[in-house]
Amino acid sequence: MKSTKFLRNAFFVTCSLCFSVGLPVNGKTNLPIDDIALVSDNTKVYISRRPDIKNRLFTSKAVENKIKEIKKLLTNARLAWMFENCFPNTLDTTVRYRLTDGKDDCLVYTGDIHAMWLRDSGAQVWPYVQLANEDADLKKLLRGTIRRQFKCIIIDPYANAFLDPNDPNPDHQWMSDKTDMKPELHERKWEIDSLCYPLRLAYHYWQVTGDDSIFDEEWLQAITLILQTFKEQQKKDGHGPYIFQRVSDRQTDTMSNDGMGNPVKPVGLIASAFRPSDDATIFQFLVPSNFFAVTSLRKAAEILTAVNKNTALAQECKSLADEVENALHKYATYNHPKYGTIYAYEVDGFGNQYLTDDANVPSLLAMPYLGDVDVNDKIYQNTRNFVWSEDNPYFFKGKYGEGIGGPHIGYDMIWPMSIMMKAFTSQDDKEIKTCIEMLMKTDAGTGFMHESFHKDNPDNFTREWFAWQNTLFGELILKLIDDGKLNLLNSIE
Repeated sequence: MKSTKFLRNAFFVTCSLCFSVGLPVNGKTNLPIDDIALVSDNTKVYISRRPDIKNRLFTSKAVENKIKEIKKLLTNARLAWMFENCFPNTLDTTVRYRLTDGKDDCLVYTGDIHAMWLRDSGAQVWPYVQLANEDADLKKLLRGTIRRQFKCIIIDPYANAFLDPNDPNPDHQWMSDKTDMKPELHERKWEIDSLCYPLRLAYHYWQVTGDDSIFDEEWLQAITLILQTFKEQQKKDGHGPYIFQRVSDRQTDTMSNDGMGNPVKPVGLIASAFRPSDDATIFQFLVPSNFFAVTSLRKAAEILTAVNKNTALAQECKSLADEVENALHKYATYNHPKYGTIYAYEVDGFGNQYLTDDANVPSLLAMPYLGDVDVNDKIYQNTRNFVWSEDNPYFFKGKYGEGIGGPHIGYDMIWPMSIMMKAFTSQDDKEIKTCIEMLMKTDAGTGFMHESFHKDNPDNFTREWFAWQNTLFGELILKLIDDGKLNLLNSIE
């Protein structure tokens, strides 16, 4: 994804300026003050930056009730304002719900790019699942998102981003890529996590709602293709069918060796041509994504056993999960002279390892958040100490913040997602509070999260409208309150 840097002034206003203001995330609407929700801390009035009700793409009663509930609980007016802006952003601005062949269907754009990433969409709607039983329409939207993800996988299990079939002006900017492009695709970068996020979402939805109607023939086609693709990318029978090349001035936007990438030794791990950042891997066995594949396959096996009674396919999922897990134990760790045994970020099976972490999830830092390792796992804790240090090449620390970035944006640009993942995986209240304060102080006054911000100047940020990070911020606040951290949040000044 290409990113453009923006410079923005703070969006709070003093009481004397409360006549009208342009609101939503795309900056195209100007609403009268009567239509705006206000939050005040006696010195500033924070004006909701959500679109006007009539311009929102989807409204959920359960989500609106949750926003009201949380705003009453939070005593910090700015934090309450940011939560109100961020938590519903996916529903407000990115979803396209419809019926297709009489079944729920929903595309979820990533934000300022009009395409549906399997990863982003699965993460964007994730925090709404907990409210599905309180809102029948929200439940339909979630069911439709899962069905659309299955349809996308059936179109092409190697693709990461898809187009709206009803869009009269589809974004076909990558049709010249040297790979097996199709009209339905926005981009075709093979990433393991693209096939894991739909499994995670479908399983979670099923566990919360008990609704197994999504596990029909399309589901069986999708999981069969997922298994096939994972096995092809173990590269036991040669390179496999996938290649990718792009004419670009960005090294990370294309694959070396005629589109095949650097060699790997078949050891049971699954190769991923690209990372969750959509940047090319160096060593194709991407460790956090392989961990994600293990847990995702086991979730699929449980569904196949309980719902479909397909024990043969379930056993294939279990066997592959076990094989990948065993290979991770054998090849994915490194004895670091300073931190002890840690997980490498990428390996190749030949013994080469890349020690770093990237902000995008799955990441090494985020593995407990996804449920892939126990947060108390000693190797994980050692890894956590390493990735949140200047021994990680993509850890940056400056005047306004510290965190992990990646080559997608480059030097000195911190991704708020990494700060959120540190908070999600922390067991230290002081550390959590520091993370929330950092997120509040580096939004450039907009009330939203961004893709990244400069360590010394948060007004220098990328992606004005990035729904995943917005909704993730809301998810974090909800989790902290559910975990009994309300007093901690209310201690923020």
